[in-house]
Amino acid sequence: MSRNRTRSRNRPRARTRTRTALLRWSPLAPATVLLLLFLAGPIGYCVGIAFTDTQLTGQESASFVGLANFRHAVTDPDFLHAVVLTLVFTVVSSLLGQNTLGLALAGLMRRASRPLRTLTGAVVITAWVIPEIVAAFLLYSFFERRGTLNALLEWLRLPTQNWLFTLPILAVSFANVWRGTAFSMLLYGAALDGIPQEVTESAEVDGAGGPRRLWHITLPMIRRSIGTNLMLNTLQTLSVFGLIWTMTRGGPGNRSQTLPVFMYDQAFLKSLIGYGTAVALLLLLVGALFAAAYLRLMREEV
Repeated sequence: MSRNRTRSRNRPRARTRTRTALLRWSPLAPATVLLLLFLAGPIGYCVGIAFTDTQLTGQESASFVGLANFRHAVTDPDFLHAVVLTLVFTVVSSLLGQNTLGLALAGLMRRASRPLRTLTGAVVITAWVIPEIVAAFLLYSFFERRGTLNALLEWLRLPTQNWLFTLPILAVSFANVWRGTAFSMLLYGAALDGIPQEVTESAEVDGAGGPRRLWHITLPMIRRSIGTNLMLNTLQTLSVFGLIWTMTRGGPGNRSQTLPVFMYDQAFLKSLIGYGTAVALLLLLVGALFAAAYLRLMREEV
């Protein structure tokens, strides 16, 4: 008898909790539907295409080929070359370039005068907010054989060269650094502003120099911001396409053909949609591995 009474009392409570949970999550329902429709749906469709031999033109019907596209990718010298160039591009332009330069600019701007801070911030942020295609044309005109860089070198009586032909991957890496450093600068500027002033002053009183304060105080106190910046910059750099395509089209040859450019070349220029989609999924896997590594490091530091 007592058990039946307990059950009858618990039923209204359970209904109330269920109603409360539905009311709490109901505002998220439209966003969830949109995400499933415009994000999960296309991703699922691409996953299905990656296991077929779908072509853009000249094919009546596609057939299921299983893991053939993925096996072809990992044995394709051009794909492996694109992987290496993608890693070089990511390390040089994101991990070393944007991250280091952004931290340096954020630290220097804290000590600079107001006019200098305003001018530097305006220049750096302008490079970030202009459209990617505009930035690509600007950097193309800077690096090309008759461009600004060679004109400056000629004025200094230094040797010139066709930078987009001799050092294409470094040229596009520099372009990505020039365009994306503002994000790192703003993020690190906010992180440095959060360091208590008394901590820095105590270290100065104890005789700690600038490098020691940077290594033992500043970097440990902003390590989570560093991890966040590295993860976001890496994921953004892995997906850079328009900048490279406008400046070099992946050339000369394939000397600046990163994975997004290789994927576009296979899927739309060579009409191998199935193979190109498989490459896109492998690129997505690379980004997921980077993100998982950063998140693991950030958890271990807490």
